[in-house]
Amino acid sequence: MSSDQRAVHVPLRTVGLEWTRIGVTGFGGPPAHIALLRRLVVQRRRWIDERELEDAIAACNLLPGPASTQLAIFCARRVAGGVGAVVGGLGFIVPAVAMMLALSALFLAQSAPAWIRGAGAGAGSAVAAVAVYAAAGLLRPSWTRAAGSVGRHARWAVYVVLGGASAATLGTYLVLVLLGCGALELALRARASGALSVHSSPLLTAAATGGIGALAWVALKVGALSYGGGFVIVPLMRGDAVHTYHWMSSTQFLTAVALGQVTPGPVVATVAAVGYAAHGVGGGVLAAAIAFAPSFLFVLLGAAHFECLRSDRRAQSFLDGAGPAAIGAILGAAIPLTAALDEAWQFAVLAAAAVALLIARRGIVSTLLAAGAVGAIVGVSGGPLPH
Repeated sequence: MSSDQRAVHVPLRTVGLEWTRIGVTGFGGPPAHIALLRRLVVQRRRWIDERELEDAIAACNLLPGPASTQLAIFCARRVAGGVGAVVGGLGFIVPAVAMMLALSALFLAQSAPAWIRGAGAGAGSAVAAVAVYAAAGLLRPSWTRAAGSVGRHARWAVYVVLGGASAATLGTYLVLVLLGCGALELALRARASGALSVHSSPLLTAAATGGIGALAWVALKVGALSYGGGFVIVPLMRGDAVHTYHWMSSTQFLTAVALGQVTPGPVVATVAAVGYAAHGVGGGVLAAAIAFAPSFLFVLLGAAHFECLRSDRRAQSFLDGAGPAAIGAILGAAIPLTAALDEAWQFAVLAAAAVALLIARRGIVSTLLAAGAVGAIVGVSGGPLPH
């Protein structure tokens, strides 16, 4: 029996309230979002059984873009149909986007007070450590996924290195490396099995290039061409936002990434800060809309086929190439993020954040808030702040 046949028809008002509550309180990134959704739809309301939710999580992880956002949209569709998916998805996304736009107006302002600029610079100083922490949490499960032969492990290592080197050097062309690694693994698997028809893989996405057209392309890359978790958007955005289009400085970009980590809801909402820097509030709204639109389309058009997607060998093969490359990209992003720091105290904050995250196992939000507090103290005391 399909999920559509067993839909429970939850009122739209209930969906709007419950999913918005998760969007407002979902600090901690995808793991927190998944836990909150499980608590709501499986444990508290019993709208969905545990097995179906686990299958949905697995399928969403095979799709490009923000997996926890897609899971939120799927759950809302499951309990309230297509309209419910839109209501629930917007409830989950809009609070984070609204917070990002408000904080961008405060922290990215040219005439911001010294303590605000210091807080942004302090939190931004810790972002490279957060990137390493995020990648470290993905390495082991990805390595385990590649088990089966020495050749697969060797290719896994190559994809990680390619992703890392590309994030550190290529910037805007990183997306081509991610797609290329996925396509290469797909072709190698297809050749080994004697099936060379690779054009129908559901994960091969067409890209189009396009002041507003460029922003739309950057947002589309973030929402439709990112593999490997929310933090992979950082290397995807940095080259365009800082170096290609000069919408923001390196310091402002670091601040924006830090804000995306400390606000609730999906991390992809960080793209709203880039849009704000490029074209004001309208640009922020446009960037967020384009970045999240693929998630709605993937779920609304493909949710009925999620079970098939999970068992599709082509989809699995593509992700086995693109996924490790994305993890490498997150690691590689730490290099230019560190190079963007200007002041000696920022490097000290970065070192402290690395200890807190990687050794003391502190949370990302608390670490970034502490780093921001240090920066605010530096600003108030008249210490040097990055330009």
